[in-house]
Amino acid sequence: MPQILVDHSAQLDFDRQGFAAAAHLLICEVIDTTVAECKTVFRPAAEYRVGDGSPGQAVVLVEIKILAGRSTELRAELTARVLALLEASVAVPALLGVEVTELDRETYRFVHHPGR
Repeated sequence: MPQILVDHSAQLDFDRQGFAAAAHLLICEVIDTTVAECKTVFRPAAEYRVGDGSPGQAVVLVEIKILAGRSTELRAELTARVLALLEASVAVPALLGVEVTELDRETYRFVHHPGR
């Protein structure tokens, strides 16, 4: 069920598919899930601003959404491991952030829509 949202500077060149594949495996090592349940969406941002707007600062922000109920320690481990993977995946200077957020089990729904 993990949903991984990756917002990044549009001009940043990094192996997004390689990062997603490695992140899916890593997430499965940390929480009870399968690779088939992991979903990653990359959202390049053509416009963004860092600090005073000085040019040359790339940004990558990763949010991993998981169902509520995991311990703070487990979520912190997942955050640290994905951040290390992100650091290894981005070869240029960049500001990197990773956050694990929880989805409410009572209100979250996800379906595999078969189409029409």
